[in-house]
Amino acid sequence: MNKSQIFKLIVSLLLPLGLGAIAGMFTAEAIPGWYASLNRPSFNPPDWVFGPVWTALYLLMGISLFLIWKQKTTKVRNLSIFVFFIQQILNVGWSFIFFYFNRIDLALFEIILLWISIVIMMVSFYKIKPLAAYLNIPYLLWVSFATILNAAYYFLNQN
Repeated sequence: MNKSQIFKLIVSLLLPLGLGAIAGMFTAEAIPGWYASLNRPSFNPPDWVFGPVWTALYLLMGISLFLIWKQKTTKVRNLSIFVFFIQQILNVGWSFIFFYFNRIDLALFEIILLWISIVIMMVSFYKIKPLAAYLNIPYLLWVSFATILNAAYYFLNQN
C-alpha cells in the first residue's frame, strides 16, 4: 500500500470508530438513569454486549469504506461514499434521539431510516466492490435486531 492508501485506511477506520465513541459517551451517560428505569423486553441483550458488537461493526464499516474510497474516482464511487456518510449520521443520530433526548418513538422512526440507508449503501457498494457490501451484512442484521428492540421498548414504555 502506498501512503495515500494508508491514509485512506486510517481515516476510514477512525471515522466510524470516532463517531461511535461520541455516540457511546451519550449512551453511557443515560444507562444508569433514564434507560435503567425503562421496561425491558425479554430478549434485550446484557448491556456489556453492545460495546464489543458496535466496535466490531464500526471496524467492518471502516474497512468497507476503505475498499470503496481506494477505487478510481467516479460519480458512482463518490455517491457511494456520500451514502456511507448519510448512514453514519443516522447511526449517531439514533443514539442522541434515544438516549439523550429520551425519544423512543422518534428513535424508532429514525432507525427505520437508518436501515433503509444501510440497504442503499450496500447496493451502491456492491456495484463497485461486492466485498464492501458483504462486510456490512452483520451491520444490517444488527440494525434489524436493534429496530425490533427499539419497537419493543416503544410498546413496553408507552405512558
